[in-house]
Amino acid sequence: MLRIAVLASGRGSNLQALIDAIAAGQLDARVVGVFSDRAGAFALERARCAGVPTLALDPREFATRSAFDKQLFSHIDAVHPHVIVCAGYMRLLSEREVDAHAGQMINIHPSLLPAFKGLRTHEQALAAGAAEHGASVHVISAELDGGPVIAQARVPVLPGDDAATLAQRVLAREHPLLVQTLRCLAAGSLVLGRHGAALGGAPLAAPLQLDAENQLISGSRH
Repeated sequence: MLRIAVLASGRGSNLQALIDAIAAGQLDARVVGVFSDRAGAFALERARCAGVPTLALDPREFATRSAFDKQLFSHIDAVHPHVIVCAGYMRLLSEREVDAHAGQMINIHPSLLPAFKGLRTHEQALAAGAAEHGASVHVISAELDGGPVIAQARVPVLPGDDAATLAQRVLAREHPLLVQTLRCLAAGSLVLGRHGAALGGAPLAAPLQLDAENQLISGSRH
């Protein structure tokens, strides 16, 4: 059974998607801990309601980002996760922890990386006149929203879209994207590595794509 630790700073809708998929028998995994930099994050309440252990640390109580991350990851390592998922976690991770957990950490980001890194991605997509937007799951690197992209879900940008309507459409695809990526990891067909991911023993030539049936298919078929 895949042991998942989740880092979240906000409402935790992607975490809830994982909890629901596990409860429905759609994901052979267990969320072994939810960790946050914000004690008031609703993600922690979602975790507690599901009986998942939680921990929140206040970054202001630490002299440096590195000191905060060292303490945080000591607690994460104590629950022995196979994979660490950043799902709406709003802090950059220190290079030391990224390197120490290379090939173990993934992030879900609301854009088709490498386009529109950082915050306000939906506003960025609209301002750029993008015809297509979406979400990406990628291996975490020390670079902001960097690291090899594993899987993506695409949505059209429609006439009349604003940031709110586009965000809603992307979020509806984020949830199955994350669940399906973790299903592949749990099944062993997808394997994380320091420099990316491999599917069926072969390095991914292009990110997997989430199709209309919420299945991941080869990026070469997109």
